[in-house]
Amino acid sequence: YGLARGGTALSAPKRVPVWKGPHRSVPAPGRATPALKGEEGKDITVMKTAIYPGSFDPVTLGHLNIIKRAAVCFDKLIVCVMVNSEKVNRGLFTPEERVELIRRVVAKLPNVEADCSSTLIAEYARQKRACTLVKGLRAVSDYENELQMALINRKLNPRLETMFLPSSAKYTYVSSSMVKEMARYGAELSDFVPREIIGDVQRKMDSRRDG
Repeated sequence: YGLARGGTALSAPKRVPVWKGPHRSVPAPGRATPALKGEEGKDITVMKTAIYPGSFDPVTLGHLNIIKRAAVCFDKLIVCVMVNSEKVNRGLFTPEERVELIRRVVAKLPNVEADCSSTLIAEYARQKRACTLVKGLRAVSDYENELQMALINRKLNPRLETMFLPSSAKYTYVSSSMVKEMARYGAELSDFVPREIIGDVQRKMDSRRDG
């Protein structure tokens, strides 16, 4: 810094600490958001947890794309299989099997975990102290439905936000229903399902046909 008139040195201006949230400074996956200072000067670690809910029967490459993109935005991402009591016995995989498949698919993502729940997603988010729901959008019609759900969830849990992520172009047509239909006819699944679980999908569908 230069000198003021009369030869008096100017002191460097004091820097005011500025909190940079995930929208400005995203931590590396698996690392907590930088700590804030509490009233007594102690560090308070702020963990930003998000939930990506869905049926995931089975998890597809489209789902995995959303998972990877959301994982870099939060300290922890929970991929939650939502259990519908009216459809629990009608899926290709049981909820527990879907959780296991997801765990294998996200094994290399350190801040992603899999779980299942039969409670309302707003209540589940409260239990997990999650701040955000992540929803993937494949079409305009998805947005209309998801917006309604976001408003309902916000009513049930005022602290809960919803983040919409549009699907990557190459996955806009990929859905679990489409994957099951293709598997039923023995089609190649490598462009639609993570390679770690292709064999599981094919074996499950074969057992359904044999049964």
